[in-house]
Amino acid sequence: MKKLVLAAALTAAASTASAGTVADPIIEAPVIVEETRGSSAGVIIPLIILAVVLAAVAD
Repeated sequence: MKKLVLAAALTAAASTASAGTVADPIIEAPVIVEETRGSSAGVIIPLIILAVVLAAVAD
């Protein structure tokens, strides 16, 4: 019985040791995340233009 268990253990160890392929591993490209500007940056320029137009109309 001990020999059977030992043979099964050696067979399992030998089969997992030879597992694998010779193919190149697949390496995924790293994900690059860019910081985006806040949405308030696009609001400032129209507000400045509106203030200049209102100042010109007020004169």
